[in-house]
Amino acid sequence: MKVFRIILFLSLCFSFASSYATHNRAGEITYEWIGNNQSQLKYRITITTYTKTSFPSNQADRQSLDSVYLGDTNTPETFARDSYVDLPTDVRINKYTKEHTYSGPGTYTIRFADPNRNGNVRNIPHSITEPFYVESILKISSQLGNNNSPVMTYPPIDQGCVGRIFIHNPGAFDPDPNDRLTYELVVCGGNDGFPILGYTFPSASHSFSLDTITGTLTWDSPVDTGEYNVAINIKQWRRVGQSEYFVGAVRRDMQILIKNCDNYPPVVDAVADTCVLAGDTLSFIVSAHDPDHNKVDLSASGAPMDANLISDPAHFVALNTDSEFVRSRFTWETKCHHVRVQPYFVQFKAADRPAFGSPTLVDLEGVFIRVIAPGPKAVTAMPNGSSIEVNWLTAPCSGVTHYNIYRRGGLFPDTIHCPCDNGVPSFTGYILIGRSNGSDTTYIDNNNGVGLTIGIEYCYLITAMYADSSESCASPQSCASLKKDAPGITNADVRFTDTNNGSVFVGWSKPTELDTVQFTGPYEYRVFRSSGFFGAAFTTSPIIVLTNLNDTAYVDTLIDTKTHAWSYKIELWYTDSADTTVKFKGQTAVASTIFLSIAPTDNALNLSWVEHVPWTNSRYDIFKQNASFTFDSIASVNTPFFSDTGLVNGTEHCYYIRSYGSYFFSGFVDPILNRSQQQCEIPVDNVHPCSPILTVNSDCNNSTNQLVWTNPNNSCADDVLKYYIFFSPREGGNYELIDSILTPTDTNYLHKDLAMISGCYKVVAIDSVGNETMEPLIVCVDTCRQYVLPSVFTPDGNGANDIFHPCDSTTNADLQTKNCPPYKNVKSVELKIYNRWGNLVFETTDKNINWDGKNKDTKKDCSEGVYYYTCKVNFFSVKNEQSKLLHGTIQLIRR
Repeated sequence: MKVFRIILFLSLCFSFASSYATHNRAGEITYEWIGNNQSQLKYRITITTYTKTSFPSNQADRQSLDSVYLGDTNTPETFARDSYVDLPTDVRINKYTKEHTYSGPGTYTIRFADPNRNGNVRNIPHSITEPFYVESILKISSQLGNNNSPVMTYPPIDQGCVGRIFIHNPGAFDPDPNDRLTYELVVCGGNDGFPILGYTFPSASHSFSLDTITGTLTWDSPVDTGEYNVAINIKQWRRVGQSEYFVGAVRRDMQILIKNCDNYPPVVDAVADTCVLAGDTLSFIVSAHDPDHNKVDLSASGAPMDANLISDPAHFVALNTDSEFVRSRFTWETKCHHVRVQPYFVQFKAADRPAFGSPTLVDLEGVFIRVIAPGPKAVTAMPNGSSIEVNWLTAPCSGVTHYNIYRRGGLFPDTIHCPCDNGVPSFTGYILIGRSNGSDTTYIDNNNGVGLTIGIEYCYLITAMYADSSESCASPQSCASLKKDAPGITNADVRFTDTNNGSVFVGWSKPTELDTVQFTGPYEYRVFRSSGFFGAAFTTSPIIVLTNLNDTAYVDTLIDTKTHAWSYKIELWYTDSADTTVKFKGQTAVASTIFLSIAPTDNALNLSWVEHVPWTNSRYDIFKQNASFTFDSIASVNTPFFSDTGLVNGTEHCYYIRSYGSYFFSGFVDPILNRSQQQCEIPVDNVHPCSPILTVNSDCNNSTNQLVWTNPNNSCADDVLKYYIFFSPREGGNYELIDSILTPTDTNYLHKDLAMISGCYKVVAIDSVGNETMEPLIVCVDTCRQYVLPSVFTPDGNGANDIFHPCDSTTNADLQTKNCPPYKNVKSVELKIYNRWGNLVFETTDKNINWDGKNKDTKKDCSEGVYYYTCKVNFFSVKNEQSKLLHGTIQLIRR
């Protein structure tokens, strides 16, 4: 009968193995959009598998795949094999394709499972019984546009050696130019795509990791021979405007064969990432060498090397061969159609040629290459009234969707390096002010209808933008200034501070380039006033009209200069000699007074001020009233902030600010000086003491928590008088005041007689005027989770160790048979005790247990012997209830 069972078992094993096609090594699913105007949602889907060709795996060769799901129905599709290639390494590459039209937008998971993986994969338990599974995600969206999956340029079968660094990169390229790829390691999939139970990532002597940006897998270093499988999820992210969206993913399952060998991998010298201007030729040398003096083969892969992926590909030409030191030249004559927002990735592989029997080892070095479009040329800027007209030549690369126009005041004095600094970097000070369509090479800058300011040199840069959001290099700079044929404002100076009788001196520079033949006199200045900084509410009528062209000043009186700022502008009008009508010629920019604010604090006053002026203020002088009620300059700063410290609380101090500025342009008198209103304030102690630095130490045996904290008077305060101590049994819970310490130097507190040791504390410092710590440091303790069950139990009625109950971790071995000390922080337990036949003899939820050795059902004494227990212990915790599972044995002895 035993013989029959063995034969039956072997027969079943053979049948079992035969029913599973133990041949799948690696694979992936890719897709390509092939839609047109009639069918926008049509895709070609390709499944590539790498299978074993040796017997018996070749018996499971697949002419078609019948378990492919395309994500829009629950019905499997059949994919016919288009082609296969047999390699001499026991690998067959199979390609299965099918065209499919989706019904509408959505996110579709294309998945494929096939029995089965090849046997003896080291990191997949019973790999011979595990299905092979890959999937890809396709997101169809009218807003995001059509999508193609990444294309892999490096196969998912690779090999390495025990004790040697293994490096692999899939060489993924996204044919959609504005897509970015990221990489992540995932657990290999089995039934229905669920992670394979027991799967582990390959063991390494140092590390096993994946670069999320480049996709380079590094295994440093394998410790055992055999075949290993790894799954890499390659995600696509698409930039649309300023946002980035997930648009798809390909999960590739790859296999790595590790052998014992004596050689070391070759080394490719590092290559720096680079940029190239479309139309230029990128050329550099790549070199590699082998530490074992084996000959090295050096190759390159990636989209720039593949004529199937891009036209006008790069070339990689060997400078020498059959050597342990090899060099090749990478050359790429870039064209405008190579321009894209995402960089290209080129991978250089060095493979050694070891002695017979040793596997070929490789080293990889990758480089990102960005191809940038050249910027527009021949930019000109010409003033035209209160505007500047900017013109440029069409960008050298076609396909421009629009041009970006950037502006700054004054010429940028340094070089904007191109192509790597494409666009207009923020450090240049240029700001994007507008755009024009791809065919319009003229832009009128009138400052959004407000008009530009006389006295400022305006400089411009132009860039070309393309459909995938790539931006060209910047054009040359071009600058221009308005003619000084209108007045230029220079002063909005507070002369007197008062809520009713305040006054402001308004000054301006007369037009020095006015064409008095075309714009005949007489002339008049019209002065307008608005409250606030930006002229949002100018008076409808001028506050004064001056008819002398040389009269360039006015004192505005009987206004409130104490509570807010004032803004001014001056218009120039002339009388047209042809029809004797008064017409508008031009106006100044808007300029405001300086408005000073003071924030009182402990022994200090913090001054800050705001203004809106067309000139540049390079310095601010701070004036303070002295004992004689006159003002002295106490400091100069170049930012609108100043803190006057070392003051006595309760004493008033008064200030005003004077700005020192210039237009940096001919025709204006420098410096331009303006004052703020006078402002007074009293320093007060409104500074809350900083948080005491708290530590909490638990004493589990005595059920206490010892709090120790620092005295803020020794670091960040000088008038802390006392402390409040707060406690919460839960993290994030409500805190209760449990005590106070009335001496600032007493920084210890003992929280005792605790039912549970866990909890959270904070110590709040209070100063002499009642200011409290605003954000006290919270310290939580979550210790003393002790629950130990004795291993020996003697319920023999002698009064010693008659009851089975928990012990503490402080109990030594000798005391385990006696009464144990109390346990800590236990909320409840779930205990079950079994005899050696697996029968339950006792159970309880009482945390004291108190088992007397009797059977729970018969109430009779349990016999001597070994008993088994499982116990779930629920502890008090500052977060949520924390549980711990215990299991072990109990020796029941009766004397």
